[in-house]
Amino acid sequence: MSEHHFHLAATWPGGRNSSGSIETGNLKTEISIPPEMGGPGIGTNPDEMLLGAAATCYIITLAAMIERAHLPLASMKLESEGIVDETNGVITYKQIIHRPTVYLKEEATEKQFQMLEKLAVKAEESCMITRAIKGNVEVSLEADLNIEKNS
Repeated sequence: MSEHHFHLAATWPGGRNSSGSIETGNLKTEISIPPEMGGPGIGTNPDEMLLGAAATCYIITLAAMIERAHLPLASMKLESEGIVDETNGVITYKQIIHRPTVYLKEEATEKQFQMLEKLAVKAEESCMITRAIKGNVEVSLEADLNIEKNS
């Protein structure tokens, strides 16, 4: 067993509508409350950061699984959406929807395509961020999986 430790330093001058900063590893950015929630919208915010963590975990996990399965990958991209509910002053991160678009090369077989379909789901179930938020935030998948067609 091995543990990996990650550290983040944050500064905040005070007040709800201020802006601060975070720094961790290769990430250094300003932070504030998003304008949708009445904040100044400077830099990023916790909502985008959670969405970014879930999305990058998913796409990296899927890429690794595709590579290990020796699938002929042509291209892959991901769009993700986070849904936050605010009811009676209570803010709840309700759902994250991942929408990957994956193309296998034209020579891909039906069996390889079926494997891709399984891996798209398995990557979400295996992602450490999804496992960390499970039971609190619903994570769903709307995959667009294809085989390249060269004309």
